[in-house]
Amino acid sequence: MSSSINGELKRLTDANINNVPWKKWGPYLSERQWGTVREDYSESQDAWNYFTHDQARSRVYRWGEDGIAGICEDGMYLCFAVAFWNTKDPIIKERLFGLSNSEGNHGEDVKEYYYYLDNTPTHSYMKYLYKYPQNAYPYEDIVIKNRNRSRNEFEYELIDTGIFDDNRYFDIFIEYAKQDCNDILIKITVCNRGADPAPLHVLPTLWFRNIWQVSELPTNPKLYKMRTPSGYSGVSAEHINLNRMNLYCEEKVPLLFTENETNNQRLFGTPNLSPYVKDGINDFIVADKKDAVNPKQCGTKVSANYSIMVDPGQESVIRLRLTDKIFDFENIHPLDASFEDIFKERKNEADEFYDLITPKKTTEDERLVMRQALAGMLWTKQCYIYDVDLWLKEHGFTPSATLTSNIRNRKWSHMQAHDVISMPDKWEYPWFAAWDLCFHCSALSMVDGDFAQKQLQLMLSNAYLHPNGQIPAYEWNFDDVNPPVHPWAAMNIYRQRKYIKKIFGLDDSDTVAFLKQTFSHLLMGFTWWLNRKDRDGRNIFEGGFLGLDNIGVFDRSSPLPTGGCLEQADATAWMAIFCQEMLQIALELCLYDKMYEDFVLKFFQHFVWIAAATDRIGEHEDEMWDEQDGFFYDIIRFPDGKAERMKVRSIVGLLPLCATSVIPAEVLEKYPDLLKKCRTFVNRYPDLFSEITHPGKEGIQGRHMLSMLNDNKLRRVLAKMLDPDEFLSDYGIRSLSKYHREHPFVFKSGNANYNVSYLPAESDTGMFGGNSNWRGPIWFPINVMIIRSLMNMYKYYGNDFVVECPTGSGKMMNLYEVANEIADRLKKIFLRNEKGERPVFGCNKKFQNDPYWRDNILFYEYFHGDNGAGLGASHQTGWTGLVAKDIQFFNILEEDSEPEITEEKIYSRLNALSKRKKVDLAGSRSKTTI
Repeated sequence: MSSSINGELKRLTDANINNVPWKKWGPYLSERQWGTVREDYSESQDAWNYFTHDQARSRVYRWGEDGIAGICEDGMYLCFAVAFWNTKDPIIKERLFGLSNSEGNHGEDVKEYYYYLDNTPTHSYMKYLYKYPQNAYPYEDIVIKNRNRSRNEFEYELIDTGIFDDNRYFDIFIEYAKQDCNDILIKITVCNRGADPAPLHVLPTLWFRNIWQVSELPTNPKLYKMRTPSGYSGVSAEHINLNRMNLYCEEKVPLLFTENETNNQRLFGTPNLSPYVKDGINDFIVADKKDAVNPKQCGTKVSANYSIMVDPGQESVIRLRLTDKIFDFENIHPLDASFEDIFKERKNEADEFYDLITPKKTTEDERLVMRQALAGMLWTKQCYIYDVDLWLKEHGFTPSATLTSNIRNRKWSHMQAHDVISMPDKWEYPWFAAWDLCFHCSALSMVDGDFAQKQLQLMLSNAYLHPNGQIPAYEWNFDDVNPPVHPWAAMNIYRQRKYIKKIFGLDDSDTVAFLKQTFSHLLMGFTWWLNRKDRDGRNIFEGGFLGLDNIGVFDRSSPLPTGGCLEQADATAWMAIFCQEMLQIALELCLYDKMYEDFVLKFFQHFVWIAAATDRIGEHEDEMWDEQDGFFYDIIRFPDGKAERMKVRSIVGLLPLCATSVIPAEVLEKYPDLLKKCRTFVNRYPDLFSEITHPGKEGIQGRHMLSMLNDNKLRRVLAKMLDPDEFLSDYGIRSLSKYHREHPFVFKSGNANYNVSYLPAESDTGMFGGNSNWRGPIWFPINVMIIRSLMNMYKYYGNDFVVECPTGSGKMMNLYEVANEIADRLKKIFLRNEKGERPVFGCNKKFQNDPYWRDNILFYEYFHGDNGAGLGASHQTGWTGLVAKDIQFFNILEEDSEPEITEEKIYSRLNALSKRKKVDLAGSRSKTTI
């Protein structure tokens, strides 16, 4: 560890507190812009087929750009990425290939192998690995075989084609190191893993996003060849919105200039606007068309053409520098010996930074997983551009068409996005998702609480939040409904931000202002839910989609085939959680303004009404709690008013467990008037508390708990959740009970049968057309919510409340031990087992055993319910990156005799380093809610 303050920590502080633009440049380039809603101008609204991968090399995008291992500044005006050609492919490898939604047998899917190996919060050091075959990429084979496979078959992957047999591929490492905010060093290392010499064209590419076709600019941007000494090449980039940037290239390498303009002739059979078009570099390289690039050495897109031959087992290194500095090569040289020194320094600083947030107890393998998870979180940032009003106008939509037009997002014309946002997956989901982002913030706050806070503020800002209070779900349908986890995320971020401000002796007024502003916007969202999702005013909610895709019998975004409505246990539980977190925020704000006491009472009452509505006194067929099964179910309410429980044992019925929060005794003592009003409510409506935890009942250390489950219900629900034959997998909590493997749920409506059965891997239903499956696999976000609730309950019950875990094992655990057990099972997905294998890789022997593959981790969308293999989107580090939080959190807790510490120890490490003193791991403890 350095004896001085860590360089990355100083940069992060300068960026977040002093507004030094260390984050101006980052990995903000998308990995797929084609096939997105933003680029869809078709009448059929078929985004995947309107703008295809085949068209992408030739067709200009309207709202973004894409590339491999790419970077751009935070406006995405100037972009840099790396392209390749192995001399055998039919096209240069300029972007990652994957299947469209209609081509994949389980929906969209990237068919490449690439890894986010390292990244820092200011992006001062970044490392990316791309595995590029030396033989022709099997585009047609992959499309045809996947298209012909059924939903009951596994996907046909790139590794299955045999193209990596005998190691006939290149490992290409792309690294970035910042010398300054606008001074970025680039190193590309090509390793030949095969047994024979292999040729490769490496094409570092710089280009401008085409905005001149739709915007009048005083001067158009331009790229042109610089004058450089012999042995070097260089490009200057001029744009009205940027400082002049220069790309310095090692060696006198040919520069191939063209324009970022559509090749209309190839795509549409119409004349081109320019003799030089977007795919000109491709045609020059692959088809040897000498006139495809501009001999005048200028344009809006340029590639340096490095043609190399790499011997077997050897590597070739290419160095470049993208900077706003001008070097004279005599007094100051852009690529001299200091280049490697800067890379070494930034890498060391990254190591030191991650040491700060990694507990001592963490194993080397856990460190590897944690670091790559956080690297993935940071790599998956993207500059997201979408002016919905302008987009609608370009589709010919006008206000007068509102009643008849079915164009998507027509109600969201207020929305104007041009921001760096954390994405679920920059290839498979290169657009934000409202509830995903809340989980991203939880993990990102480990390394950059300021960015996490601003992400949440963004979703609640006037540019995003609908005037009616609804938070936009995702670009395919902003009207859809995602779980309201935003108050939980806000409180999580607030606690961390407040503590670190205290540690560094900083004024926390802006943090309190953040919480107040967030609270006011969330009030709008809460009102929207009450008005739109509780149709009969009975405190039972419908919700709809709620991000769970095919969890239920029907498409929950669409009208029921039976008519009537679906009253959802998960929607109701989410609203109960919403109330609890708003109550916690209001309690915190009471410290600064007594007026918030009324809100505490408001949300306390709302929570109680909601919780009580799920199980009224007596036995009723139209309530969610099933006394016989000891579980919560959805209710289908028919047009004639009759109701029936939908007895599907899924996470829908586990979510009421998550509606749990704990209030310390000392907090209540501060507000005697408020406590009196709450007691008056309790005494007035005693029946409401007959089937839930009574809030007046004291737990350990005088704590009080708000929970939808009383002791009896809690034991019964946990008995199912912790049963290996139901929800408890070796790798976490399944999304559907294994019980339904032998006992599928079947619902009959007319002549149609609707069923739900346990599917531990891919889904066999095309209900949503995508690749998600909530009918058996393990999903991190729900597991994290369950762990959080168990930790809260432990704070209330202490060590005396024990349950059998696993059910039937005879082994008794308190609730902290249960939470830790689930967290350990989640970690096991990625960690090497006793055989040296990582369950995430399934039965893929190359991934498991090859030294060039086995330690490169993929953080999938979800995981096989029985063996932990990764499924769905292969880079959905967004919420799967929460495994880093698990590793950090429980390793910190296990350094102590009692699990009572949260973020304090982490930030004491930062404080200790900043003051150049020894870290005291036995520092003060506070009893905060997880």
